[in-house]
Amino acid sequence: MEPMVIPLVDEGLGNSAFLVTLDDGRALAVDASRDLRAVRAAAATRNLRVAFAADTHLHADFLSGARQLAARDGATVLASSAGRREFGHIGLEDGDEVDLGGLCLRALGTPGHTDEHLAFLLLDGQCPLGVFTGGSMLVGSVARTDLVDPDRTEELARAQYRSVQRLLTLPDDIAVWPTHGAGSFCSAPAGGERTSSIARERATNPLLRAADEDAFVAALIGSLGSFPPYFLRLGEQNRRGPAVVDSTPKVPSLTVNEARAMLARGAQLVDVRPVASFAAAHIPGSLSIALREVFATWLGWVAPHDKAIIIVREATQDLDEIFWQAAKVGYDNLIGELAGGVAGWQQTGLPVTSTRLAAAQTFVGRRLVDVRQASEFAAGHVPHATHRELGTLSASAAGLPEGPIAVMCGHGERAMTAASMLERAGHRDVVTVMGGPADWATGQEVALETNGW
Repeated sequence: MEPMVIPLVDEGLGNSAFLVTLDDGRALAVDASRDLRAVRAAAATRNLRVAFAADTHLHADFLSGARQLAARDGATVLASSAGRREFGHIGLEDGDEVDLGGLCLRALGTPGHTDEHLAFLLLDGQCPLGVFTGGSMLVGSVARTDLVDPDRTEELARAQYRSVQRLLTLPDDIAVWPTHGAGSFCSAPAGGERTSSIARERATNPLLRAADEDAFVAALIGSLGSFPPYFLRLGEQNRRGPAVVDSTPKVPSLTVNEARAMLARGAQLVDVRPVASFAAAHIPGSLSIALREVFATWLGWVAPHDKAIIIVREATQDLDEIFWQAAKVGYDNLIGELAGGVAGWQQTGLPVTSTRLAAAQTFVGRRLVDVRQASEFAAGHVPHATHRELGTLSASAAGLPEGPIAVMCGHGERAMTAASMLERAGHRDVVTVMGGPADWATGQEVALETNGW
């Protein structure tokens, strides 16, 4: 059987896992997350059993599904011996090869994104087919080097340069299969494509075309933006081994009285309904994080990981989706969902509140707070807007002056999250702008300010 390499893209996290077909109905999964639904569906469609699970590095942006595949599918885990994982695996070092039965996987030491990073060269006999580059070489970029220790960012950037140079010695025509891609906060800014080739990256990747190591390091470090705080926890959880979870999630339904008792003990309500629903009526103190592809990232960025979380949703929203998005970023603290949602809360006579929505042209007289990422703000923003990245708002909300506030992002979801955070911090006159700077500029027929960065 001709081997197939099937990319399984998680658009929300901006990452790709890969399923490789092997002989005898077996498969190899590379860099699969704990949310294995796509892996299992792709394997089932082709009547495959996942026999091997390889991780290129100790992931910071998601919990690995390798241990889950070992426990539930009997898969053999392949990973760097330098990672010192505390669960069963075959530890690999640079140059080690694993016979997959017809195909071979060769480990290539490629530190930089992490210390123990491996790339995996897939060979058919002596013929290289492609290389799973993890975070060492991406499409149009490389992965960031400030996650292990901010004080070692430059040291690891130099290691990343050497790893890239090593990968560039591979044949031009072999495929490049990276884990991180567009939308991943693990990567320096990259384009939207998910796979490439050595020749293409040599010719088009701006970082790979840097004049020398110093230029590469300066460009890489200069491109690094902020990242979610859970990135600093998940690497160690992946080293220890994520807890194995049931394939059918269980999120119990909580009565209003049960939820109130848990809230009194410090639990947090996370409301995943669409922006318009949250605006119309929500429980005071709840945190708005609309359920969408990037839900996991923003849950991990702004919701507490050390407190119990109670979900508020609409009946049509998939509870399994909420569970698995939370689980893949280490949020095992979902203790239940509010029975009946906001309507059930209201039926008991308890209060709800609302948040005004505003068009992008109708917030005159209010302080405008733009909560997009720094790179987005620099690319263009409404004149005189105050910039606060959403991920920093919990620490800075109290420092914003009292008075009418309008919150803006690109479309409205992040702005509503910010509005809910500001309301919890005591701001009483907050509106959420539905639309971003481009919508404002179109309506006003004026240009946006840029920072000239």
